[in-house]
Amino acid sequence: MRDMTMLTGTQALPLGYSAPLTPEQEIEARAKLIQALQMSLEPNDVLAIFFKHLQAIIPMGGIQFRFANNKDITKLGRDALHHCDYRVTTDEGYLGELIFNRSKRFIESELITLEILLGALVYPLRNALRYQAAMQLALIDPLTRLGNRAALDNALRRELQLAERHHYELSLLMIDVDHFKRINDQHGHARGDEVLQEIARTIENVCRETDISFRYGGEEFVVILRTHDAGARIMAERLRKEISSITLGQNGNTIKPTVSIGISTRGPGHKEHINDLFERADKALYLAKSAGRNCVRDLNDAIV
Repeated sequence: MRDMTMLTGTQALPLGYSAPLTPEQEIEARAKLIQALQMSLEPNDVLAIFFKHLQAIIPMGGIQFRFANNKDITKLGRDALHHCDYRVTTDEGYLGELIFNRSKRFIESELITLEILLGALVYPLRNALRYQAAMQLALIDPLTRLGNRAALDNALRRELQLAERHHYELSLLMIDVDHFKRINDQHGHARGDEVLQEIARTIENVCRETDISFRYGGEEFVVILRTHDAGARIMAERLRKEISSITLGQNGNTIKPTVSIGISTRGPGHKEHINDLFERADKALYLAKSAGRNCVRDLNDAIV
């Protein structure tokens, strides 16, 4: 609900409230805001720019934007007692809810000004949300809904930098579906796709919130874990067992997929390239395949 106080006649504005904009000031403020909002296609940046310009016109404690997915919230400034809420929509649909708050009640003239400025925000925010959605789709594998190869490269580069900066261990699991070509040949590519989708769901269900999973390509998956080698092996074994319990059946044809998993770990204090981590995981995966498949290996297993 909007929180407002009506003013009539020539009543003076209380201390701490802003005077209504003159028509000239309104045009100037809106023009400056529109120009500033064109500087970014990142939704949070667009909201931060809007908040900064808004504070120069109307005293404001903070703002919140609740995204249409009802999960993500952007908060700027501080929470306060009084607030006014707006549903942000375009002819294409609902974008989210914008909440303004501060310690003093809003007056009608401020709400009018606020709504004028909101008009300048709607379409830059919509464009930023569109761009964000397009970028996210470009990083998602359409079959499994996991991150794709490009997303993996970005995430691994970021995670390696964080691991080096904060001195923690980072592990990588390379997961390959055993005899996947045989599954496609015997049951058809559509059933093969179902197998990949079910394995992807299992990986997502088993992994922790801090783990990041991807479809690397074909029948291969990769998981990045912020843990040491022993923790990675525990997770890999859990994944292997859960995937081996999958049963897909139709018309008397049963598919029970299994996977082989290779592990590589970056120890604390070690600086290395992404390719090094992948190369070790790939060699460990080869060991798992050579050991008969449906098992987990790292390069330490090759040391006698």
